[in-house]
Amino acid sequence: MSFDVPDVSIVIPCRNEELNAQVIAAAVIAQMETTGVSFDIIFIDNESTDRTVEIIRAMCAADPRIRLIINTRNFGQMRSPTHGIYAARGRAVIGMCADFQDSPDLLPEFVRRWQAGTDIVLGVREAEESGLILSTIRSISYWMAKNFGDFQTIPNATGFGLYSRRVVDAIKALNEPEPFYRGLLVETGFPLETIPYVRPPRARGKSNNNFFTLLDFAVAGLTGSSKRLLRFPLYLGVVGVLLALMMLVGGAIAFFTGRPIAGWLIGSVMQFQFALLFGFIGLMGDHIRQISERTRQTPLVHERERVNFPDGY
Repeated sequence: MSFDVPDVSIVIPCRNEELNAQVIAAAVIAQMETTGVSFDIIFIDNESTDRTVEIIRAMCAADPRIRLIINTRNFGQMRSPTHGIYAARGRAVIGMCADFQDSPDLLPEFVRRWQAGTDIVLGVREAEESGLILSTIRSISYWMAKNFGDFQTIPNATGFGLYSRRVVDAIKALNEPEPFYRGLLVETGFPLETIPYVRPPRARGKSNNNFFTLLDFAVAGLTGSSKRLLRFPLYLGVVGVLLALMMLVGGAIAFFTGRPIAGWLIGSVMQFQFALLFGFIGLMGDHIRQISERTRQTPLVHERERVNFPDGY
């Protein structure tokens, strides 16, 4: 069975979304049918333990536009969604969550802006309701990404949005083993527009995110988008050398003025040792970065099964 390439593929990662899968599919179909473009929906399941897979299988049997990828295990909330995006064949791809925290109402506007020539259209949440600890971690991660990142990330852009085929292919060619997709979108440099929206409350079920998964996102975003951070110890080493030299000058001044110089000499030696340590750590970090860039060969996920994927997809 052959297939026609859809204009837009909507990728929806899921894990234990039995209460949302059917409803989100219906909402997406209702919005996409107003656009006049052809589309398909790809669910990628990350080892659900409830009836999510069973429900999506039934939807696949009833609607040929709905497809399902079942992972062999839980590959995390960065690798699995990205694999689903790579599996899509649409001329543009939309990534969104299954729990209605990404509003399906924005889909027609995403398509309209893509048709007008924009390669990347991202929804940006106007506010994030979370506790003090998570808000603090989020603020710190955005600050570090802004000051140490190689490119500017977009605060409160979760990756919900539309990406043209050339954007998806460009990111796929990087072979990132732990893809921080929302950062990689900015890294490509393709034309990007944002649409602000208010994050609705979760419709049903319980979020799979917790403190540690959100922390993983923050760390992955920082390490995946910053080479300067690996070199930061090297910068500290250079500053340490300068401080050691200043201490030596202070010791020389103390010597010529008849004051004790032992403290100055001990301080300069210790400072120089720390400078060497940080310098070598910085050099090792930069070597690790170069090794990482040359060995991006890890598969994102292993699939157990594909459902409703025609030949040639």
